[in-house]
Amino acid sequence: MSERRILGPLARRSFLSRMGAGAAAFGAALGAGSWVQAQSAPNSTAAANPWKPVLHPEDNWFDQPTAKHRFFLDTTSPEAFAQALLFARNFYRGNANGYGLADADVAQIICARHRSTVFAFNDAMWAKYGATLSERANGFVDPKTKQAPTINVYMAAGSGAAAGAGEEPAGGAPLEALLKRGVRLAVCSLATRGAATAIAQKSGAKVDDVFKELTEHLVPNGRMVPAGIVAVSRAQEHGYTFSYVTG
Repeated sequence: MSERRILGPLARRSFLSRMGAGAAAFGAALGAGSWVQAQSAPNSTAAANPWKPVLHPEDNWFDQPTAKHRFFLDTTSPEAFAQALLFARNFYRGNANGYGLADADVAQIICARHRSTVFAFNDAMWAKYGATLSERANGFVDPKTKQAPTINVYMAAGSGAAAGAGEEPAGGAPLEALLKRGVRLAVCSLATRGAATAIAQKSGAKVDDVFKELTEHLVPNGRMVPAGIVAVSRAQEHGYTFSYVTG
């Protein structure tokens, strides 16, 4: 009588694994080239139709036809805003000294959102709501008076260096000088409404009325955007290089 061996589950799995490995090796020897080519072939639909962002008419302001280079500086705090003013000035200087470019050859946008939004409002708003705007900016104080500002200090000559924006530019106040050279501000609508809400709670005014007042009293070249973080995205879709500025 012949001997019969009964394979257990572990032995059967091992046997089947060896069979699978052998079949794979056999298949590789016969048609490996065809298999690899099929697996690695690019998606023809994706290659022919690469993804592109949808450009909206509301974002046409990002375009500056004369600009050869586009730069977007994102700020969320008073310290970051001051640094962005310094970096924007250096960007002009570096392009002029290193490449012979004029200001019109460069498009620069500083995003004022979160705690830096308040620096997009003009002196009239700081004179009226300075205490609340100071609170919204992490308790920012006028470097000269050490009190809540009654002016936008970056629009005042002599305040820039003390507030951390670097040496005072030849054109006077750091923000004012940059705005005259073509720098634009993207101002967060959501943070502005937050400031309006805080002001309304203290004054008894209507939030919508204060919000309207703030949006009508921006510094020159300031533009309201639906949200600062949206502007961060849209700017890059319009060809801007991006820098997140920290304090």
